[in-house]
Amino acid sequence: MERKEIESLFARAKDIRALVIGDLMLDEYLWGKAERISPEAPVQVVDVTREDLRLGGAGNVVNNLVALGCQVAVCSVIGGDENGSHLRHAFTGKGVDLAGVFEDPRRVTSKKTRVIAANQQIVRIDRESRDEISHEFEEKILDFVASEAARFNVILVSDYLKGVLTPRVLEAVCACGRRLGIPVVVDPKGSDYGKYRGATILTPNRKEAETASRIAIRDEKSLTVAAETLLAGVELDALLITRSEEGMSLFMQDGRTVHIPTVAREVYDVTGAGDTVLSVLSLGLACGLECGEAARLANVAAGIAVGKLGTSTVSPEEIIGEVGHGHLDSDAKIKNLDALAAIVKAEKARGKRLVFTNGCFDLLHVGHVKYLQKARTFGDLLVVGLNSDASVRRLKGKERPLIGEAERAHILAALDCVDYVVSFEEDTPLRLIEALRPQILVKGGDYTPERVVGKEVVESYGGRVELVTFVDGKSTTRIIEKIRTGSSKD
Repeated sequence: MERKEIESLFARAKDIRALVIGDLMLDEYLWGKAERISPEAPVQVVDVTREDLRLGGAGNVVNNLVALGCQVAVCSVIGGDENGSHLRHAFTGKGVDLAGVFEDPRRVTSKKTRVIAANQQIVRIDRESRDEISHEFEEKILDFVASEAARFNVILVSDYLKGVLTPRVLEAVCACGRRLGIPVVVDPKGSDYGKYRGATILTPNRKEAETASRIAIRDEKSLTVAAETLLAGVELDALLITRSEEGMSLFMQDGRTVHIPTVAREVYDVTGAGDTVLSVLSLGLACGLECGEAARLANVAAGIAVGKLGTSTVSPEEIIGEVGHGHLDSDAKIKNLDALAAIVKAEKARGKRLVFTNGCFDLLHVGHVKYLQKARTFGDLLVVGLNSDASVRRLKGKERPLIGEAERAHILAALDCVDYVVSFEEDTPLRLIEALRPQILVKGGDYTPERVVGKEVVESYGGRVELVTFVDGKSTTRIIEKIRTGSSKD
């Protein structure tokens, strides 16, 4: 995927409604220094300097989705204890719907305490329930899913084998997703994947896939055999196996396989990386990405996550930055309309004046450059609307454009005077002008103000039209004619 497509995806994330079902828990981190040995036993003494309480398990999946910009609801069962209260409090300010979180006074809310010194985990202490939830609370979850599932774009299942996801609950969730046409994305656990039958896609790591398939994964051949065994046995649409330093492998029911290499990065902690994969993959599928594209995006996010210590989230800005790393600046300037509209709104809020112009810009020449440089002087940001290839053909004839849309966009974006480039399919840029609401609309001096498309729109909110004269004698048509005739005259 190109950078502009990923930016567009994250711009749409605010409209995605995700339901997370699974085991909620608290992750407690005790940070300190370990510089001496206890006189009571041969163990390190950790002087705690900082404490941190975070959402773990399915809660970390929720955190990731919130960080990505989604609307999130969660369904689970927690204990009616102090840790349960702390867990609910940890959701404060996140805008998460907790109507599906039920309290069972007989259960213990899961809490994992990690003691860390010198960026190394010394010990982990677990307090938790592992028994399956009672029939009463199964019914509560089933009722919630049956009544609420239709309002979501994707369902995420985060299984930590703490008892919330009983076989009956899983069967109902997968069946509901199939019936409603909603992707059900599962981070699985255990040796029996039959309980996930009918899910859209599972995201096990290599060890988990070995356990479930009962096949030792030693090379690509054994990996494929294990994947095919799970795909056939569990009736999935796809299976994404994460393979640590070897990246990810996506196996699809139609026989296609995609191997995705790892993103090179120093690994600090793999805790929560699976939650990041689950969240980004699910967002991609909910936004309509093909499974392979969604998996590649999840792979990028996982590479960022393992570079952080503890259960952490990954932001859209980090993912976009990683995708754009090493690309030319022109890549960062080419936007889809929805992503550009958000940027423009923020820039206007900071007092920036937006200048807009448009054209085909086929065979960029000095007349174009001087025109754009002059246009930029009217404000703080210059956005260029670029006619798509189909639009150029309708306007200029079937032999045009000479240069494709993608190349024309990159050439324009390479100019210092151009801040952003956005393509449009229509014959006129009216839709762009209405969406971006520029303060200054610029066209060539061969136009009269009355002929400028968008003039009435811009003037309706106090903007203005500026006409800029092109360099005399410079045009794409004349350049093409010179090439055809072999003339060297200007």
